[in-house]
Amino acid sequence: MSLAERLCANGVRLEIRRIAPGDEAAFADPSEPLVRRRASGAARLAARAALSALGGPADAALPRTPGRFPAWPRGFVGSLAHDDGIAAAVVARAVDFAALGVDVEPALPLREDVAGIVLLSSEHRACAADAVLGRAIFAAKEAVYKAINPLDGTPLEYEDIAVDLAAGRATLRDGRWLRLAIERGERWIVVALAR
Repeated sequence: MSLAERLCANGVRLEIRRIAPGDEAAFADPSEPLVRRRASGAARLAARAALSALGGPADAALPRTPGRFPAWPRGFVGSLAHDDGIAAAVVARAVDFAALGVDVEPALPLREDVAGIVLLSSEHRACAADAVLGRAIFAAKEAVYKAINPLDGTPLEYEDIAVDLAAGRATLRDGRWLRLAIERGERWIVVALAR
């Protein structure tokens, strides 16, 4: 079962979109360079498709909040992500989830200097046999941040989040935890779900 199918079974809609010329029209922020507007526009187009599939507004503006996260329509939570080629959006009803986060990363090992900053010692051990898992842990921490910071403003650093990929769980230093849904292909797609 695909990640999108697994999430859908739990009331979460995941939409993936290839970034294409013209997508920038969906995010008209003149302060951003074209390549960034195009990627952000593609993510918003994916989000609108997800919202529509859940009975929400298919034309939601999704402007940025002061924290630079998208402002979701009343009654919905979600998150956006993109890399150079694809954009992703996850959306759910706010009665089902407190927050969602998503991240997209290439299925490649983290640079060693980055791994030294991002990974806890237990996480280093967990990816000793497969260095590409370090990138999944990085993506998980990014997804957790995208869920928690807009929810309650908690400032999180990488060391504040412990990821257990095998258990599909991320635990915050304050004891809260989020479920993780993960798919590995040419990219890692990681969704953090907070109830």
